[in-house]
Amino acid sequence: MVGTFDRFVRHARGTALTALTVAVIAWPGTVTPAFARGPDGIADVSEAVIDAVVNISTSQNVNVDARGGQQSTPQMPQLPPGSPLEDFFDEFFKNRRGPGGPGGPGNNNADRAPRRVNSLGSGFIIDAAGIVVTNNHVISEADEVHVILNDGSRLKAEIIGRDQKTDLALLRVKPLKPLKAVKFGDSEKLRLGEWVIAIGNPFSLGGTVTAGIVSARNRDINSGPYDNYIQTDAAINRGNSGGPLFNLNGEVIGVNTAIISPSGGSIGIGFAVPSKTVVSVIDQLQKFGETRRGWLGVRIQQVTDELAESLKISPPRGALIGGVDDKGPAKPAGIQPGDVVVKFDGRDIKEMRDLPRIVADTAVGKDVEVIIIRDGKEEKKTVKLGRLEDGEKQAALAAKKEKEAAPEEKSTVKKALGLDLANLSDELRKRYNIKAAVKGIVITGVEANSVAAEKRLAAGNVIVELQQQPVTNAADFQTRIDKLKKEGKKSAVLLVSSADGSTQFVALSLQ
Repeated sequence: MVGTFDRFVRHARGTALTALTVAVIAWPGTVTPAFARGPDGIADVSEAVIDAVVNISTSQNVNVDARGGQQSTPQMPQLPPGSPLEDFFDEFFKNRRGPGGPGGPGNNNADRAPRRVNSLGSGFIIDAAGIVVTNNHVISEADEVHVILNDGSRLKAEIIGRDQKTDLALLRVKPLKPLKAVKFGDSEKLRLGEWVIAIGNPFSLGGTVTAGIVSARNRDINSGPYDNYIQTDAAINRGNSGGPLFNLNGEVIGVNTAIISPSGGSIGIGFAVPSKTVVSVIDQLQKFGETRRGWLGVRIQQVTDELAESLKISPPRGALIGGVDDKGPAKPAGIQPGDVVVKFDGRDIKEMRDLPRIVADTAVGKDVEVIIIRDGKEEKKTVKLGRLEDGEKQAALAAKKEKEAAPEEKSTVKKALGLDLANLSDELRKRYNIKAAVKGIVITGVEANSVAAEKRLAAGNVIVELQQQPVTNAADFQTRIDKLKKEGKKSAVLLVSSADGSTQFVALSLQ
């Protein structure tokens, strides 16, 4: 999505602003009210909510490494003896070090010394008792967190909970009197072109208001499994992260999180986590101090046109099951690789990325009806949802366990579909670091400019299934491909595993 000159920026944790150059352009004429941008209500909304928007000040101790580590101190350049610049640079660096600084008096370690680094982001109050929402990346590495109110009051904050997947965090402060709080609105009711207001702390300047419109909804910027961003052209810059995005009713309909920019400044492409997502996460953080998401225990992929034809699905839709966790809820429910989930708990799955969000929002332990398509026919399955965080812990433990090596088979090299294929052996497992649990035939080479190369198949991948049937022998694979061609099939569907066991379906053209 991001081009060569653009980059994706999570923008809040910038250090305090030290210099700012402002260019002022004087227009020869005056701007008439007819050209004024935005509705009159922006000023009223801003005044009503500004006291609920806060600055988030964080600090952390880092080691200053004069030899090139984090926050390294500038070093005296190497100059020829007797250089006229020698005295100048010597005086310059002596002043930079200063008493007690790296290399200065009273410091016995000239190479490393602790240094305190401060940064600023944004947040907003959702409870007058002192509950504050911000982004996780604003406070993720902080040793101390303070909330600075609009009147300048500074309150120490404690972290109630955080969620890396949606980049949200919840803080608590203890004010002397009730604070101004704002309410959440319904982000599902947002319309394209609707006016919105962003308030935050850009470039550490303090509370600043900008306005724009909703440019798009349901944006996927590939930053996490639950991407569903609101896109806006309201100016969002470094320091705005964690700040609120308001509608014209003064309701929070998003949390400003990221921008796309070549320089780190706003170019009119900003993203906010929608309030529907925020409310769900914040509610769990308040209750449990952590998230508790539903877990299905499957790996999924997009249903492409080629895969849809082979799987007898028309029109292409749903989420294709590429793999099933042995200890996950899906396996005992009878869900298998090759199934396509088209409905989950009564909600349609139009595309792959719908499924993770819906599963995550479903209560842990709930018995859920899942509609799948298998061999072109719909089937109903009932799954008792597990908890995602438990599944992640299981996966981490399983990755640490050593598994017995698979029995060695005679290596038979065959060519098919632009691939060099061989039976798995101990030597090949060792060469490509293939886990013992992975079964099938291994790809040892990929022909350049072939369809397989275009699909990014590579040496070390293992073909587990062909047309949803297990593959155990390279010679048999070629025979089955020849049979598919005689039957007039346009493509072959392979279930391909990486060396670590992650699987996905790949459709290769036979023509």
